[in-house]
Amino acid sequence: TESLHCVNSREREGEGEGERSNADDGKGRSKKFNKRMDEEISSDSENESADPNRKQQENEDDEIEETLQEKKLRLAKLYLEQLREEGLIAPDPAEVRLLRGHKLSVTCLVITPDEKCIFSASKDCSIIKWEVEGGKKVHKIAGGRKGTEARHVGHTAHILCMAISSDGKYLASGDMNKLIMIWDPVTCKHLYKLKGHRDAVSGLAFRRGTHTLYSASHDRSIKVWSVDENAYVETLFGHQDMITGLDSLSRERCVTAGGRDRTVRVWKVAEESQLVFHGHEGSIDCIQLINEEHMVTGGDDGSISVWTVNKKKPVSTVKQAHGSHGNTGLEQPCWVSSVAALHNSDIVASGSHNSAVQLWKCGQGFRGLEPLFSVPMIGFVNSLKFSNSGKFLVAGVGQEHRLGRWWRIKEARNGLYIIPLKRQAQEQEVVL
Repeated sequence: TESLHCVNSREREGEGEGERSNADDGKGRSKKFNKRMDEEISSDSENESADPNRKQQENEDDEIEETLQEKKLRLAKLYLEQLREEGLIAPDPAEVRLLRGHKLSVTCLVITPDEKCIFSASKDCSIIKWEVEGGKKVHKIAGGRKGTEARHVGHTAHILCMAISSDGKYLASGDMNKLIMIWDPVTCKHLYKLKGHRDAVSGLAFRRGTHTLYSASHDRSIKVWSVDENAYVETLFGHQDMITGLDSLSRERCVTAGGRDRTVRVWKVAEESQLVFHGHEGSIDCIQLINEEHMVTGGDDGSISVWTVNKKKPVSTVKQAHGSHGNTGLEQPCWVSSVAALHNSDIVASGSHNSAVQLWKCGQGFRGLEPLFSVPMIGFVNSLKFSNSGKFLVAGVGQEHRLGRWWRIKEARNGLYIIPLKRQAQEQEVVL
């Protein structure tokens, strides 16, 4: 295995990438690095009390709550196991629903943890809350004109990213005007603004089980915020170009795509270090975690790559994943503009502007990507998200790419496509 650069995250931008220890385990990794990896693998228990009599001290309510959580986890695992065993099949095009309401291209979306609602945002500066079941528009947070920032409650610039906390308490949105806005997802009431980035906010993610928010920006930095306290925590530096995407799961870390610096980075916040990964031949434009150890990226070189945090090169890459476009002899790969992963499964999806969303199955050990099926879709697929249960996939589509106006696909409809995910075998009844 090739060694990974461990870099101090808080050193000034552009400075060196730190030194690795000479004490190595024969595989090019330092003993210190291996020890830390071992510690991290067992870090799921970090919240457990050191008191051996803790369970005896818990009251009955806590025990009931724990049992409900275990049931929830068991059912989720069972459902994902069914998906893995039975395999997905292409939905009937008539079952794919289009939700329209934005005047301009949809740039990003999130699904609420209970899967009942979707939030979408757009270049028209608005946020719309949709009901999944009926496809109804529940609420619209209108965008404002440039120059009305002082009096308008909402965004007055293109919204590029959104995130929702795992308990559904907070919705965060980031725009081209350097602002992060925090909302109550239930009432759509504006709570506050987070200021600090010096350029467009391009990525947002809440750490699961917390109200810690990570933000990424075209100013090349990542910022950490405590949303409960409406407080800035710290800034992390390292990327050499504007950051195009960010994701996080349960660990105290996030992953980012660095655009034209062609690096993927894993930021270990507590350890004040980062891991640097190389693989794409062009700008890396999107990134999503599959699980705590693996991630998927897409870029304007037309390729999709799957990575493990233990290796600095991709474990698998599909070139021209969405084909090519242009005149004969001048063909260019279709840019991959969005990727998504069904968490803790082997299913990923990718979007481009070649009239289709593509679903893929990762091979054994995440080596290799096998195409499953494609879903017809005209326009730039700027955002993709699986529901937590894996019962549906949502695509945010527009006439333009979310990051620019290189060209327009006039026949595209700006909106959300809800794609039901069907399985080959008959679904078994899951009983509580």
